[in-house]
Amino acid sequence: MERKKVNVIGAGLAGCECAYQLAKRGVPVRLYEMKPEKKSPAHTSNLFAELVCSNSLRSDRICNAAGLLKEEMRTLGSLVMRAADATSVAAGGALAVDREKFSSYITTEIRGNKLIDIRSEEVMNFSGFDNETTIIASGPLTSDSLSEAIRELTGEGRLHFFDAAAPIVTADSIDMEHAFFASRYGRGNDYINCPMTREEYEDFYQALITADCAELHEFEQDGVFEGCMPVETMAGRGHDTLLFGPLKPKGLTDPGTGREPFAVVQLRCENDEGSMYNLVGFQTHLKFSEQRRVFGLIPALKNAEYLRFGVMHRNTFLNSPKLLDRYYRLKKNPAIRFAGQITGVEGYVESISSGLLNGIFAACEYLGRPLPEFDDTTASGALCTHISGAVTGNFQPMNINFGIMRPLGQKIKNKEEKNTRIAERALEKIKMTIREYGL
Repeated sequence: MERKKVNVIGAGLAGCECAYQLAKRGVPVRLYEMKPEKKSPAHTSNLFAELVCSNSLRSDRICNAAGLLKEEMRTLGSLVMRAADATSVAAGGALAVDREKFSSYITTEIRGNKLIDIRSEEVMNFSGFDNETTIIASGPLTSDSLSEAIRELTGEGRLHFFDAAAPIVTADSIDMEHAFFASRYGRGNDYINCPMTREEYEDFYQALITADCAELHEFEQDGVFEGCMPVETMAGRGHDTLLFGPLKPKGLTDPGTGREPFAVVQLRCENDEGSMYNLVGFQTHLKFSEQRRVFGLIPALKNAEYLRFGVMHRNTFLNSPKLLDRYYRLKKNPAIRFAGQITGVEGYVESISSGLLNGIFAACEYLGRPLPEFDDTTASGALCTHISGAVTGNFQPMNINFGIMRPLGQKIKNKEEKNTRIAERALEKIKMTIREYGL
C-alpha cells in the first residue's frame, strides 16, 4: 500500500525548504505549484523559489538578527541557505544572490528528489486533503481562489496588505563619473553609491513628492508594511525622512570630494556577472514614466536603462495569533499548517525559517517523534512566539529582530557586544536542540 504523503502547497522559499526538510527525513511529499500554467502578477520565472522583490537576504553578521537567523538555519541544514551561499554576489556585509542561479539551484534539488512528487496545478480548495497533513506555503501572492478557500477554512475576512518592489537598472547605463564603489564604514566596495548635493536632493525630493502614482485599488485603507514602504510614501512623511532611510550618507566618503555626501542612493548588484543593479530601498508604485523622470534626477542615473520598474503588489497574511499555535498549526485543525509570509513573518529569511521549522515539525509528527522546542532564546523560536502571541487586535507582519528575543538578563552597554552574546546563546541552544531531538 502506498505510504501516506504530506502535502505542501507552494514551491516558493518556504514551500521548497519545507518539502526538502520532510524528504530529508524520509517523509514522502506531494508538492503543489501552479507555475508554469499560472503565475501571479509579480512572478515571471518558471523556476521554484523565485525572488520577487530584492535579491538580498540582508545582513550576514550574527550581531544582526537577520544574520543570526541565517546562521541558525545553516546549522539546521537549510537547503535554501546552501543555495544562497553557493550563488552569492558581492554585497558588503549582506548576503545577496544571483536570482536565476539561486532559483535554479533549488529547483534542481527539489525536482531531483525522489521523495518529492511535484504536481503542476493550482490548488483552489482543500477537498481531497482530508486526514492528510497539509502545509499551506502559498506565499504573499496567494491566488484569489486559494485565498477564498483559506478565508472559509479560517473564518477570517481580511487576508492581505500591500508591499512594493524596487527598480533594477543595467550596470553599463550608470554614470560612474557621478558614482563610486564602496560599502559603509569601509567594509568593501560592493555597492555603487550615487551621491547628491543638497541642491540635487531638493530637486529630487520635490519631484518625488509631487509625482503621479499608479492606481492601486484599496491601497489607502489596507496600508503598506513598514519594511516595504514605497519611497514616495516615506518622502511624504517629511523632508529629511529619506536622509535617515535609503538616502542616508552615514559611513560613506565621496572620493571626488573627500567628504560625506549630503545624500546617497545605493545600488546593489543583482547577478553574478555584475550587469544588473537594484536601487536599494526604492520600492515604489510611481507610474513607470514618472520613475524614469524622477529617478533620472539622481545624477548617476540620468541615463539609466531600466530592466524592471518598481511595482506594488498585494500580499496575503493571516491573523496568526488568533489562528495558529507555535508549531504553525491551525488551532482548530492541527493537520493544517501554514508556512512563509502568509503566517505574518516578513521577509525572505523569516519565510525560509518558518518553512524549515514546519518541515521539521511535520516530519516529527509523521514519524511519531516528539516535537522539538525552539524557544525565544533563538531567532527561529522567537518567530514562532511572534506568530502565536497574545496580541490579536492589530497583528502585523514582523521581521526578525533582537527585540522579540529573550533578553540576556544582564546589562551590556555596547550594542554589538550585547547582540553577539545573544547570538552565541542562540546558536548554542540550536545545537543542543539538534542533539536532544536527533535533528
